Amino acid sequence: MFSDSECQEFAQNSDGFIVRRSLDSFWELGLIFVFCTTIKMEFIHFRGILRPAVSLKNFNVLHDQNAQNCLASCRIESIDKNAAQNLVPNLCVPLNSAFYMPEAINVHPQRYLQHVKIWQKTCQLLVSEAKDLRLHKKSINNLLELAGEYSAVIVCLGSRALFLPELSGKLPLRTCRGVIAHLQLPDDISEDYPDHSPSILSDAWLAIQGPRNLYLGSTWEWNSRNYSPDVPSEEASKALQELLPKASSIYPDIKNWTFTRATAGLRAMPPLTPHGSLPVLGCLDDYVDGNHSCKYWLFGGLGSRGLLYHAWLGKLLALAVLSCNEDLLPSELTSWRNKKAQ
Repeated sequence: MFSDSECQEFAQNSDGFIVRRSLDSFWELGLIFVFCTTIKMEFIHFRGILRPAVSLKNFNVLHDQNAQNCLASCRIESIDKNAAQNLVPNLCVPLNSAFYMPEAINVHPQRYLQHVKIWQKTCQLLVSEAKDLRLHKKSINNLLELAGEYSAVIVCLGSRALFLPELSGKLPLRTCRGVIAHLQLPDDISEDYPDHSPSILSDAWLAIQGPRNLYLGSTWEWNSRNYSPDVPSEEASKALQELLPKASSIYPDIKNWTFTRATAGLRAMPPLTPHGSLPVLGCLDDYVDGNHSCKYWLFGGLGSRGLLYHAWLGKLLALAVLSCNEDLLPSELTSWRNKKAQ
């Protein structure tokens, strides 16, 4: 999330690109990286997020002081029904309370990952001559095919890690297919979604992409092995039957929007622990090849909060790999290996 002072470091040129004003150093933020280059910010939407309280649980959790103060750069405002409807006309606010995060942003994960390629190319220009950073595209059938080429291998394939023969059935990750519907306002509807209105987070979420486009999500099909992004008509129809009632209970005007297409993905969800659902990190040598020490590593199970802390966890994992020391990782993220040993 960008603060006002951080946004002042950037300017938008005539092509719609965000350009850093100063090229003196890297600028890093936990959610987004922008590296001394021009990046079209098509994967970020600066609208804020509004969450109506639809249950006492929602109300109590977001009124908790820990929630109110957890992130100084993203304040949470408690507002009443009238204020919420000023932001989103006709919004339903059943408990006369909603929580507004004006600095929150929407990130399109797929487009974000595509821009990582730009980051990689930029790093090649900025690292010293003594370092070499290269991107190789190669298909493999198993991890042992990489045994002789690299001193360390980090598996960060999301749900596809479960399809590797060495790891199939051995990782504490739960697959879950999710479908997202893309909706738009038809031409005969003249009233746009207001420019100042935020995205909406509830039992279903509405990620606003513009005055006449939004994404509606998401379904949860547990134990699915279908990782195809394509959604057949029958699956799309079933997803809409599930999502539209949830959306209309908060945003009745969703009835004016028409379905255009759907996309899907396969999540790799981490296990439930006393600390919540936490990512799964650690050494994989016992699963792949017991003859090596600290060669194979896992970086997975990031879940729905992955964009928030992937950079921080990636840095921790890199230090652990370079030091050949799994103890540098938080014990809560490696505890799954201890259970396996038992």
